[in-house]
Amino acid sequence: MSFVLVKDEPPVTRIVLNQARRRNPLGMETIRQVIEALNSLDSDCQAVVIAGEGPVFSAGHDLKEMIDPEPGFVEELFDVCTEMMLTIHNIPQPVVARVQGPAYAAGCQLVASCDLTVAVDTATFATPGVKIGLFCSTPMVPLSRAVGRKRALEMLLTGDPIDALTAREWGLVNRVVSPAELDDTIDALLGRITDSSPAVVALGKAAFYRQEEIAEEDAYAYTKGVMVANAAMNDAQEGMGAFIEKRPPVWSGS
Repeated sequence: MSFVLVKDEPPVTRIVLNQARRRNPLGMETIRQVIEALNSLDSDCQAVVIAGEGPVFSAGHDLKEMIDPEPGFVEELFDVCTEMMLTIHNIPQPVVARVQGPAYAAGCQLVASCDLTVAVDTATFATPGVKIGLFCSTPMVPLSRAVGRKRALEMLLTGDPIDALTAREWGLVNRVVSPAELDDTIDALLGRITDSSPAVVALGKAAFYRQEEIAEEDAYAYTKGVMVANAAMNDAQEGMGAFIEKRPPVWSGS
């Protein structure tokens, strides 16, 4: 059974959670299908959109799977969920979350893990696990990195939702728009991204997450090496030359 729809619309691939009636839960098989889609992107894919069908982006893990589970199931579930979040960071293409409704628990984690997020003004975000006795410990990892310690702890300790404007103010969301503007806003953002060299974007995305993990002095040493290597790339030479010559660049992808 397919819990995920994959729509190839070069240069963009859209991955859609497809269990609207159940609020798009992130069950084991759904997560596996998202990972498979992320690892099977066509060579002409330059960006990815993760979306949800229906009025809810994702309500989080499928709690029915976690009650009286088989031995080892819950550990495996969190292993594959972590793999999905890390895959979003590790693939070269930027990943944009299209949030048309509530994103809770692991759904909020998924939003926080995406590189960029565009949300409708009625969307809400929460890590409500504490209210059902299951603290949102893994969601706190990308959430705290996105919004900071104090704000993340407020969400984690109260379980209360924040609205889209607050999410933007706190750094969880890039843009907040009306439902009618959602897809046009995402398409315009994707257009800006895919206008650039995919090889350079991939290099930059990888460097961003690497430097974020290390001390400032080490980060400068690392990114200096990245820039030296980047400057030697064909697309960097083409881009700089095109800028000087006042013409559009022609990317080779190398």
